[in-house]
Amino acid sequence: MSTEPRSNHPVGSSRWATTRTQWKALGYDDEEIRRPKIAIVNSSSGLAPCFAHLDEVAEAVRRSVYDAGGLGFEIRTVAPTDFIMAAGRGGGYVLSGRDLVSYDIEAVVEGARLDGMICLASCDKTTPGQLMAAARTDVPTVIVACGYQSCGVLDNGRRVDIEEVFADAGKLAAGAIGFDDLCRMSDRAITGPGVCQGMGTANTMHIVAEALGMALPGSAPTQANSETMWAAARAAGPVVMAAVEADRRPSTVMTPAAFRNAVTAVIAVSGSINAVKHLEAIAAESPYDIDVHRLFEEIGQDVGPIAAVQPNGPTTIDEFDAAGGARGVLRQLGDRIDGSAITVSGTSMAEAVAGAPVDAEVIRAEPMRPESTIVVMRGNLCPDSGIVKLSVTENRARTFRGAARVFESAPEATEAIERGEVLPGEVLVLRGLGVTGTPGMGMASNVVFALAGSGLSERVAFVTDGQLSGLVNKGIVVGEISPEGGVPGPLGTVRTGDEIAIDVPNRTVDLLIDAEELNRRIEAYAETRAPRTWPARPGSWLGVYAGAVEPLDRGATLRRAAAN
Repeated sequence: MSTEPRSNHPVGSSRWATTRTQWKALGYDDEEIRRPKIAIVNSSSGLAPCFAHLDEVAEAVRRSVYDAGGLGFEIRTVAPTDFIMAAGRGGGYVLSGRDLVSYDIEAVVEGARLDGMICLASCDKTTPGQLMAAARTDVPTVIVACGYQSCGVLDNGRRVDIEEVFADAGKLAAGAIGFDDLCRMSDRAITGPGVCQGMGTANTMHIVAEALGMALPGSAPTQANSETMWAAARAAGPVVMAAVEADRRPSTVMTPAAFRNAVTAVIAVSGSINAVKHLEAIAAESPYDIDVHRLFEEIGQDVGPIAAVQPNGPTTIDEFDAAGGARGVLRQLGDRIDGSAITVSGTSMAEAVAGAPVDAEVIRAEPMRPESTIVVMRGNLCPDSGIVKLSVTENRARTFRGAARVFESAPEATEAIERGEVLPGEVLVLRGLGVTGTPGMGMASNVVFALAGSGLSERVAFVTDGQLSGLVNKGIVVGEISPEGGVPGPLGTVRTGDEIAIDVPNRTVDLLIDAEELNRRIEAYAETRAPRTWPARPGSWLGVYAGAVEPLDRGATLRRAAAN
């Protein structure tokens, strides 16, 4: 290196003496101790298969760092996983866990003044949390996508994965699936480690990391324990060491051009709507003023999906991977991608995707529909934002008008659906699931699946401030309404019987009352602030989060805490 690593302290100082003592005790010699120190960020956990293979990956990465002239130190973070951690406190620990990941990393990387990091990206919240930390600490960083899980096959030859188990569980109460059939699906859905199959949040965010230039070209998505994954792990050490030598920081990689590329890639693969808030959160940690919601609105008018990966269409994630994956998508997008953006390896994005193999039957040169399937909604019911996810291949009703039926919790709404109390023609409104109201953002997908199981998906619209699965939703579903119902705003004032109009082509969601009445209701709610939340014990993580979190349309980061 042309300059001394920041992790090295003046020889003879007390800081040098004590760190030398600690590292000598770990078996390192004086030459090794003077090397650049690289954090190997591992969210390993025994709770879920998403993380089951990460310890082996961490060791391979550590060796690659050492062979490239660095010294790798494995550090651990919290490991949020939706299907397991959504059980407690209304699901509030899942999204909020993303921010814990970022602060876990910051505390060690900044506290120890490490020189760079390699992050093992796995389940939904780890990748955005790692990218947030990279932007905040601004140390050279490489993201290694650790892959998707293999899935099973039923006796009839049908593939089955955990997303199908999740969706079909909502049909059990309505008798649309038998208990034994559901158990058979559950038994066979996962046959190896890694994240969920399909173009859900985890695979979408792995693609985002590559489109941002923070992961190696051609490394996402990939099957866990595949040769592609192991090759990326082995290459990560030399790449991060070169980035440290060149002082190639996230602020030089995750530029406004890179964010445009990432948004374009998400739209092109019809990715998870959760990518919107995660990209917003990453942008909030960067030194740039980037409005991700506006990028989705602007780019989505000119760019449509060029791949239809399950559940958006018939292509499996394995087929998409073999067809070229993220690198193939970026190549097919042509001049809709800013090729001048620099990647962590030092090449331009144009150089990174040049010559990428692409199966044009799977990843097309022209979009399958002219506009984005991720639609940012506005209107007097969601003046800041709301989001609709459309299918790539299905055409369905895109306008709806009906009377509201309001619920304050997902279980209350699900039970009402099962009792037949939610009627065709109504707009089911579920609130109190936002980042402040839950706090931490509650999952609303069970209500979507309950509507599907009861045959109401096409006959009842659904409006919520809660988090939806990264998958396609049936019928008209408007999620992540902002301002949320837990703070003064239009959603918190809706009453059962009020009329709501949803117009997806015009991107509007409106409460059909006059402006004066709406303002009067908002003012009254601001005065009373009747709690519609899970109580968060003061001093608990969710209590801290609720008091510090920014609104969803600004990424639900904890920037407000820093401002105070």
